[in-house]
This record gives sequence, C-alpha cells and structure tokens, in this order.
Amino acid sequence: MSSVWLPCGDYHQYYEEDQGWWQSRFIKSKMILLLLIVFAGIPLLLPGYYVSVATMVGYTAMGALGVQLLIGYTGLVTLGHAAFIAVGAYTSTLLWNCYGLTPWLGVFVAVAAAVVLALIVAYPSSRFGIVGHYFGLVTLAFGEVVRLLLIAERDWTGGSLGVTLKSAGDASLLAIQYADKRVFYYGAFVVWLGGLWVWHRLDRSMARSAMEAIGEDETAAASVGIHVSRFKLAITSLSAALTAVGGVLYAQYITYVNPETLAGVGVSLRIVFAVVLGGMYSLLGPTVGTALTISLSEYLRVKFGVHFIGMAETIYGLVLVIFIIFLPSGIYGSLRGLFVRRRTTPGPVTARA
Repeated sequence: MSSVWLPCGDYHQYYEEDQGWWQSRFIKSKMILLLLIVFAGIPLLLPGYYVSVATMVGYTAMGALGVQLLIGYTGLVTLGHAAFIAVGAYTSTLLWNCYGLTPWLGVFVAVAAAVVLALIVAYPSSRFGIVGHYFGLVTLAFGEVVRLLLIAERDWTGGSLGVTLKSAGDASLLAIQYADKRVFYYGAFVVWLGGLWVWHRLDRSMARSAMEAIGEDETAAASVGIHVSRFKLAITSLSAALTAVGGVLYAQYITYVNPETLAGVGVSLRIVFAVVLGGMYSLLGPTVGTALTISLSEYLRVKFGVHFIGMAETIYGLVLVIFIIFLPSGIYGSLRGLFVRRRTTPGPVTARA
C-alpha cells in the first residue's frame, strides 16, 4: 500500500477496505486449498465407480470451459462443439493405431487439427458478419459434417462402429495406458486445473474487456479500435484447443471412440446445458454443471436402464427451462452472487460522537 497522506476518517475507511480485501483473498485461498485436498483424496476414499465418474467430469469439463469462453465472453452461441472433441479423440487414436505415434505428441497434432477446423468455420463467419443464432446454426451444421465424415471414412475410422485404441500390453507411459484408473483421474485433475488457469488468466487480462465489448456490439467495438475479427478468431481457436485436449484424454481413458458418442448433436447440447446449468460467467460454473449433468445421466441409466428411452433428454430439457427462467446465472453463479451480496450489504449506520 502506497504511503499517501489522508485525513483520519478517510484513512480508517481505506485501511478497513484494504484489510477486507486481504481477508477475502485469504479465505479464497483456504477454500481453494481445501477443494484441492478433497479432489486429490477422492480416489483414496471412494469406490472405483465414483472415481470413473469423476474422471469423466474432468475430461468433459474441458469442453464446457471451451464453450463458456465463446458464449460467455463474445456471445457466440455454439451448438457443434462436440466436433472438436471428436477431432481430438480420433486424431490421437488413429495416429497411435496406424503410425504408433505416442499420444504425448498426438495431442499437439490433435489440437492443431481442431484449431485449423475452428478457423475454417470462424473466419468466414467473422468475415460475413454471422453472429448470434445464425452462428449457432453454422456450428450445428459443422458438427454434423464432422460426424458424417467420420461415418463415411470407414476404412480409417471404422464408420458408425467406431474404432478401438490399440493396446500396448502392460501399463505404458508412452501409450498412456494403465489398468489402474486412478492414474487417469489424476491426469484429468491436472488437465482440469490447467484449463481453469487458462480461463483465469484470460479473465484477468485486458482481452476480457475487448471481448465483452464485441459481445455487446461489434460495430461499436470496432469504432473504438478493437480488432473484432482477430479477437473472435483467437477465442474460437483457444476454445477448440481446450475441447480437443479433453477429447484426446477421453479416448485414452475409454480406449474406444465412436461418432455418435463424440460428435453427435446431443453431446454438443449437453455441453451447452452444463455451462448454462453451472453458471455462464463463473470460473467453476462449467465444472459444477458438468458434474451435475453426468451424475444425473448416470443416475437415470442405473435407475431406468432401457425401460424409458429418452427419459434423460426429457429431464435435461425440463431442467434447462426451469433454470433459464428461475436461475439465469446457473447454480454456482447464483450461489456466488448471493454470497457476494450478503458480504457487501451495509450494516446499520451508527452516529459518532
């Protein structure tokens, strides 16, 4: 704190605000540390089934983070983000199966392929001013094109039957294949933390204001010197890269990829639903939404099995409508907003002698 002269009353108020800021950061640090300890201890405390669900949450949350970057900052509605999951998963799998390229290197090729495809979609859309729901329709069509291409190129991808990851035999660091699924959980944990770090860095950068201005009004943003096309291409590429990383790790964990389970429209909609459910403008919102949607899907699968086909989609739709109406900020976003309002509510004013 800089040493400046202030009147006694103003200094007292400034000191209290500074102390509150420090205490707030201290409390946040303790909460984050507690959450990290809890997440790190999950494989040691819970059965393998719950560890598997938590691992899937970590990988899928990467796609949700990517969608949040687009919708939350620039207002670009994407309905085909599952295509980048499929590109990442299939690229690393085929490189390993056909050429023996380790996934440690295949992930970079997969990310590059996803970024190239994202630019192919984003550049014409930005060039011709396609925004809003029209951009959503473009991404929806793009996702379907990727899915149909994966089915058509059956000599490489196995078509609608999918393809299985070639086994490396015993546990292999080079192939990222382990019988102990806890290894994949910790891998998902580390990658998830990396995704949160990227989001946090972007949220604290000057680019955030520029992207929010673009989301409000592109013409007004361009009039004040913001390079609209450059920012939109950059955020779309970053979003695709995060999603592709999640796809690569998903393929390594499941050891099987299929066009319907990776690039289908339902997958893209579930990702968007997770972002809306958790909170569109919060750091942990996509993760909370992803955990809830995957847990709900698993519960319905165990509860109803194949007796009520389409029950999950029906419940997803009903819950989405309810949350859009009553909790537009999502679960995590609403709880955080409530906590902030309680902390900032001024107390009763007392007279001073």
